[in-house]
Amino acid sequence: MKTTVALVLGTLLIGAPQATHSQDEALSVPKSIEAGSAFSIQNAGSGEATLYVVGPSQVIKRTVQLGSTPTYFPAGSICNAGHYVVILAQAGGTSTETLDVVPLGVPANLSFLAKPSRLPVGLHDGITGAVYVFDVYHNLISAPTPVSFELSSPSGAVQKQLVGTVAGAAWTEMDSTSQQGSSKFVARAGEISSISIIRQVPGDPCDLKMSVEPSGEELDLQTDPVRDCSGNPVPDGTIVTFTETYPGGESTVDVPLKRDIAEVKMPARDEATITVASGVVLGNQIRWGK
Repeated sequence: MKTTVALVLGTLLIGAPQATHSQDEALSVPKSIEAGSAFSIQNAGSGEATLYVVGPSQVIKRTVQLGSTPTYFPAGSICNAGHYVVILAQAGGTSTETLDVVPLGVPANLSFLAKPSRLPVGLHDGITGAVYVFDVYHNLISAPTPVSFELSSPSGAVQKQLVGTVAGAAWTEMDSTSQQGSSKFVARAGEISSISIIRQVPGDPCDLKMSVEPSGEELDLQTDPVRDCSGNPVPDGTIVTFTETYPGGESTVDVPLKRDIAEVKMPARDEATITVASGVVLGNQIRWGK
């Protein structure tokens, strides 16, 4: 469509007679209008002419009588914001003026992108949100517009930030909350809002501890309920590694968490040192035997 508009404009300006008229003699065009607004164009002279309004994605053509009543364009005639050229073509030459169509100042649509959709709890600036603000005709509103961002945690606590748009866009960073679960991330401009759901999962295990009980020639090893540093239960299936080091050897067993704990049986060897770990997190150690 833009190529077609450019060809139309080029044909009108190149193929028309060379004589031109000033605005006072031929055209009286508003300097700017809001998208979708009604407007009129006054022309002077006598006889018949053709009036063109050529813009980024449309061309309007009207046959007009010069010097008569203004040419009226009803509301909705031009809805796409941009720079338009107004051309009056007649037998004696052409006259051209420009018309700027600006977006409406009232937000009607938001394009809201929130990332990531899933992340661990307790991350500083771990969540980002970006918003583009559009009017009812889907024009990007370039004028500064306040946008509020709200992130609600599962416990009901709310983080809030108010940001002004720059060239139609606003963005922010927020901390993931300390409680696992689904958080509602809301962007709002005027009366319009958009919602994204952020899933927050427990972080790495924290303060990992185990206990031991003898059972004949074996040791029963069991962790305390495994939590992250914010107190959220670490998901079942998380691997916990028990390592028994003794003179002449070492044994290692990987055990998945089940109902928040990991437990295993290992041989009761003299002079053994038993450690527990999950990922890069180390727990306590136990010495057994002589």
